[in-house]
Amino acid sequence: MGAVIEAAMANPLLLLSTKQKGYSSSSSSTTLRLAFSPAAYKPYGYGYGYGYGYGYGCGGRLRSLRHLNANCSSCRSSQSASASRSSIDLPQPPPLPVNENPNSSTSSNTNATETAKDRRKVVKVAWERLVRWSRTWRSRAKTDVLERSNKVVVLGGGSFGTAMAAHVADRKAQLEVNLLVRDPQICQAINESHCNVKYFPKHKLPENVFATTDARAALLNADFCLHAVPVQFSSSLLEGIAEYIDPGLPFISLSKGLELNTLRMMSQIIPQALKNPRQPFVALSGPSFALELMNKLPTAMVVASKDKNLANAVQQLLASEHLRISTSSDVTGVEIAGALKNVLAIAAGMVEGMNLGNNSMAALMGAKSTTITGLSGTGDIMLTCFVNLSRNRTVGVRLGSGEKLEDILSSMNQVAEGVSTAGAVIALAQKYNVKMPVLTAVARIVDNELTPTRAVLELMSLPQVEEV
Repeated sequence: MGAVIEAAMANPLLLLSTKQKGYSSSSSSTTLRLAFSPAAYKPYGYGYGYGYGYGYGCGGRLRSLRHLNANCSSCRSSQSASASRSSIDLPQPPPLPVNENPNSSTSSNTNATETAKDRRKVVKVAWERLVRWSRTWRSRAKTDVLERSNKVVVLGGGSFGTAMAAHVADRKAQLEVNLLVRDPQICQAINESHCNVKYFPKHKLPENVFATTDARAALLNADFCLHAVPVQFSSSLLEGIAEYIDPGLPFISLSKGLELNTLRMMSQIIPQALKNPRQPFVALSGPSFALELMNKLPTAMVVASKDKNLANAVQQLLASEHLRISTSSDVTGVEIAGALKNVLAIAAGMVEGMNLGNNSMAALMGAKSTTITGLSGTGDIMLTCFVNLSRNRTVGVRLGSGEKLEDILSSMNQVAEGVSTAGAVIALAQKYNVKMPVLTAVARIVDNELTPTRAVLELMSLPQVEEV
């Protein structure tokens, strides 16, 4: 009997028959049939199931015990005879850890491949839709603003003013771009060599960029004015040239910060200095370094104006294949974000200069009482706080390293707006009862009333409060 079972287990598809002694009668022979069939007992985890059957006059067909008791009349008639016989103690076959489906591994790999193909197809379709939408949008986009513009003036020949002058000039070769500067030497260098030797000695400016120190000539018949003068000097400059400015000339402000004594933003400074409350105004902001604009690296910025049509017009003027321009109606939000990020960048620089580690930097980024999202907020904050090209961050790093503020500023050829804005930001926060402990500490350090080390100790000793 054991040989029978062993033979069956060796070949699961084998059906064995043998005539056993003591199990025969004149009318019929008793045949033991042992059959193995794949996955007969799947719920129990066996790779192959088993069944035992006895054929009593069933024509040699396999009958299970369940069949014997239920389905066959001849089997039922023989059931009483079989019950009196001694039962055969058949050994149970051991569990066989064989896959339910021998081809399951191949099937799984095939399914995974099909899933990957489906996923790639979905991504491909999504991208094609995006491209079609983009092409349709571009085909409908208006370009009449750029086409009918003949002259743009840029106030201020600093790094960002120069970069934006070059960018606008590249948009249209026939567009005259006048750069109003104070330094006669820079003016001469730009006109003779087409290069701003002070800020971009290795970059050639477009041929249609012209520098001048004559405000009247620069502003005459201008279609747009880009204001790139530091906030603290803007009011006095504008008051001095107000007589040459057309009341309908749109001003695009590139300056970020608050006026120290008055806490005014550029959207307030420009119309008040020009004595024209209806002077068209747009604020341009977002994460953008002048050097990367000069190198035509991909950049995204936002223009904000209460006049939607004006915002759209400026978008048409400035947007290019390497500069994306979004529009917004939140002028105040964009300007406040631009002012805050400069002061926060000084704090980030001090964390770096004092080697306070990544945890401190992350805590600083979460120290704001509110989160301002978007290009002019989070985007600009990230760029200004973490990249070495940032002037304000550089000031912070050097302060944190122990240098004196006056030495730092005297060695720089650019204005770090955060230094002068720090006190104004805190004054404005106090006006609206907003607590800004980190930026307050920065303002105290800038005023030489607190050292960076002492500031860290004081900030870490503040009460433990609920996060807002």
